[in-house]
Amino acid sequence: MAKMFIAGEWAESASGMTYEVRNPATGELVDTVPKGTAEDARRAIDAAADAFKGWRETSAEQRSRLMQKGVELVQGEIKGLSELLTREQGKPVGDSEREIEHFLHGLLFYAGLASKVRGAQVPLPQKGMQGFVIKQPLGVCGAIVPWNFPITLMGTKVGPALAAGNTVVVKPASTTPLTAIRIIELLSRAGFPKGVLNIITGPGGVVGEELLRNPKVRRLAFTGETATGRHVMEVAGRDLKRVTLELGGSDPMIVCDDADLDRAVTGASVGRFYNCGQACLAVKRLFVFESIADVFIDKLIEKVKRLKVGNGLNPDTRLGPLHTAAQRKEIEEQVEDALTRGAKLLIGGKRPEGAELDKGYFYLPTLLANVPEESRAVQEETFGPLLPIFRVRDLDEAIEKANSSPYGLGSSIWTRSMPNAYKAIERLEAGNVWVNSLHIGYDELPFGGVKASGIGREHGPEALDYYFEPKGVAIAL
Repeated sequence: MAKMFIAGEWAESASGMTYEVRNPATGELVDTVPKGTAEDARRAIDAAADAFKGWRETSAEQRSRLMQKGVELVQGEIKGLSELLTREQGKPVGDSEREIEHFLHGLLFYAGLASKVRGAQVPLPQKGMQGFVIKQPLGVCGAIVPWNFPITLMGTKVGPALAAGNTVVVKPASTTPLTAIRIIELLSRAGFPKGVLNIITGPGGVVGEELLRNPKVRRLAFTGETATGRHVMEVAGRDLKRVTLELGGSDPMIVCDDADLDRAVTGASVGRFYNCGQACLAVKRLFVFESIADVFIDKLIEKVKRLKVGNGLNPDTRLGPLHTAAQRKEIEEQVEDALTRGAKLLIGGKRPEGAELDKGYFYLPTLLANVPEESRAVQEETFGPLLPIFRVRDLDEAIEKANSSPYGLGSSIWTRSMPNAYKAIERLEAGNVWVNSLHIGYDELPFGGVKASGIGREHGPEALDYYFEPKGVAIAL
């Protein structure tokens, strides 16, 4: 049985209760973990608060060295960690390995930034006075992590928190805690003081809620659906906690008539169906210029036909299962709603056949055309292998339709025209824009959304600002 990690030690739930983690491809038991309570969450928060008193006094160089040592320890076990991640999450094992590598890259990025933080010297109007701005860590930081990219999205929170001198309590998703637990333990082996890194498991409404409400937690980073994000902001706001929210998305992809069609087709296929479409920044609405739509759609259908659906541990698999039965049911309902309203099914739209797939939450990659604007597949976030395609006259119509969504996380345009690209960059209502590129989050660039897609930024040097408190200092010389 896996256990929680609190104050440098393995811990069971105060209640003694556990729950199961099962493989979404086979239904098989992977492991059991403690069903944490509010008392367990308080133990972790208290440990982090106690550790902060000493951790904040460590030098930036020391924090950086510990983070780098932790990266080495995780790197040494990347094969086993990747297989474990696939077994609990479902994604192809190659994608699991890339996710862990992305996590390690992010930790190294922030380890390098730890000693590069700058304050400021400020001229003051009064003679004999000198002003300074210094940056200080906040304290205990709560990291609430989703199930779709449980390691990468843990890293976007843990990395800058540690680099800035904060302590951390991680709350992984209940269905994907195992790899995260192992990685936190490996990082701690690098020599972090007890209590600097903690991870607690259990229901979000219990242990997650304690992170929101406990006054010792001064910073919350949450990734998940928009409805939950609103709750996080409402509850955490009562204590004036610093909050960042990376929420849902309905990313538009625009293909102009001068685009490299083969590259754009690959961008649409990978951008929509990577991780079985379970990504906040996945391509979720495709807008294609009318003049090239027939050719583009035919190419995309042929590309999608070649995607192999199966168990993520099979090296030939390109599309694993949806993560839960509820996720698959929601996609099925969104497809049915669109077809009932007059949409045209181009490919997919059902569960795959085969005895080896019967026990998993598999669904074929699905393309829809003529999807009405009022359908669920347009109005809601589609978190699975479903892509609605829309024909547009020109770039102005594409941008107008792209901006009609309540979400504003990512977006992309595929074109050889720099004027087209710049128009999209300026006018698309999104936190990120990719030009002729896959929707990929880079540690070097700030990432986050506008509108219902969130508040604040992760990634980039900008993320560090959310883990520091600036302090103004005036000195009489």
